[in-house]
Amino acid sequence: MHKESAIREPLILGHKTYSDITEDVCAPIEGKAPRAWYIMFGVSLLVGLYGIGCIIYLLGTGIGTWGLNKTVEWAWDITNFVWWVGIGHAGTLISAVLLLFRQRWRMAINRSAEAMTIFAVFMAGLFPLIHMGRLWVGYWVLPIPNEFGSLWVNFNSPLLWDVFAISTYLTVSVVFWYIGLIPDFATIRDRAKGAVSKKMYGILSFGWSGRAKHWNRFEIVSLVLAGLATPLVFSVHSIVSFDFATSVIPGWHTTIFPPYFVAGAVFSGFAMVQTLLLILRKGMKLEAYIHTKHVEYMNIVIMVTGSIVGVAYLTELFISWYSGVEYESYAFINRATGPYWWAYASMMTCNVISPQLMWFKKLRTSLLFTFFISIVVNIGMWFERFVIIVTSIHQDYLPSSWSMFYPTWVDIGVFIGTIGIFFAFYLAFARYFPVLAIAELKTIVKISGQSYKDGTAPGYDDHGGGSDSAVPYGEVSPEVDTDTPPDDSIKNETEDNNENTDDSSGSNE
Repeated sequence: MHKESAIREPLILGHKTYSDITEDVCAPIEGKAPRAWYIMFGVSLLVGLYGIGCIIYLLGTGIGTWGLNKTVEWAWDITNFVWWVGIGHAGTLISAVLLLFRQRWRMAINRSAEAMTIFAVFMAGLFPLIHMGRLWVGYWVLPIPNEFGSLWVNFNSPLLWDVFAISTYLTVSVVFWYIGLIPDFATIRDRAKGAVSKKMYGILSFGWSGRAKHWNRFEIVSLVLAGLATPLVFSVHSIVSFDFATSVIPGWHTTIFPPYFVAGAVFSGFAMVQTLLLILRKGMKLEAYIHTKHVEYMNIVIMVTGSIVGVAYLTELFISWYSGVEYESYAFINRATGPYWWAYASMMTCNVISPQLMWFKKLRTSLLFTFFISIVVNIGMWFERFVIIVTSIHQDYLPSSWSMFYPTWVDIGVFIGTIGIFFAFYLAFARYFPVLAIAELKTIVKISGQSYKDGTAPGYDDHGGGSDSAVPYGEVSPEVDTDTPPDDSIKNETEDNNENTDDSSGSNE
């Protein structure tokens, strides 16, 4: 019985050439922005300005404008902080970890995912500064000499560990992102028509000329940064989880938090990447570069990490019963059946049940379904952080101090404002920066084997040869592998011709 192996779908569709890739990626930058971009950017900017107004009002009045009370001292603000940090995880995972594992499908999505990471970490860092109540003394969290004598940071506090972890993560992410942009900035510089844009992209490209020495250093630096960034993928959200795990509060004091938080961060981060990329591919006409194969691979990651998160939820419930500690048991019973049962139900539905639908190939390759699930997952992950933080402290050991948390308009306004600022940053990035890695995409241009079987590949004829007229002069046909050694028959024929030539000249020994 003859079984023919399946042919893998190409990562770039439409028989693109090197020139096509450059034109497609540079077109949104060099051309005029569509009306839809102006509408979305304007709406995002207005929402962001409303959030900034809420922050100014908060700083002028005090954090008493939040819905906090003597029992619930952590709530909306810290929930949003952890949520944004989680969203910022996917970019580094795609860029660093998948680079080290040589996963080529990452090349079409890594640039925009890295940008998402940076903007999400910006939003996350805003909330601890707001929580201080005085932004202008935010530098006090740094271990630097100051004029206040005995004022010094507490190195035993996981809140200080957050400062080091997130600042390191942000620094490495920005450097990694920018290093990858340099060759593409040079491409845009060389194509620029206006003097201002040529000068601007010339400065951004750092004098890149494409010499072998430049590419060699580019590859080395990329691998070094990937090696540095990979531990950060696992350490940053582990340290964020220590904000809760190192306490003695029932519902927080558990050793499962670090791996549980990391899985949840990758889970929510990939969901946000899906949300942004599906809008990006449609709005910028990048369907040939971001297609169902990329969506399916990311959905598989969402399915696996969602399953890990589901197991973590069940493990928490089991340990709370198995421990025999009544306070721990009550904390989880209260989550599921107490006054915040609706938040717990939303969390379980969005984070445990919805990712399991990805087992069906028809659903995980559906773009519309993926867009819907990506939003559902991020809603569920926000509720997860809310449930962990608020339900664990709103009913403590003393029933007389039990209280409920209700967000105020300032709470909601600040959070909605950060979403607006995030999208404004991302839209500006999509307008003026190359959203796909031009240089990296050109390394994976190839025609599917099915094209050769069907005889539909460019330059293909019935005799297996190439048609000269199929490839424009000066262009390299993408299906031709210039790095592959010549066929043995051609090599032998060449050697025979050389021997005959040598014999005729009398120089053959």
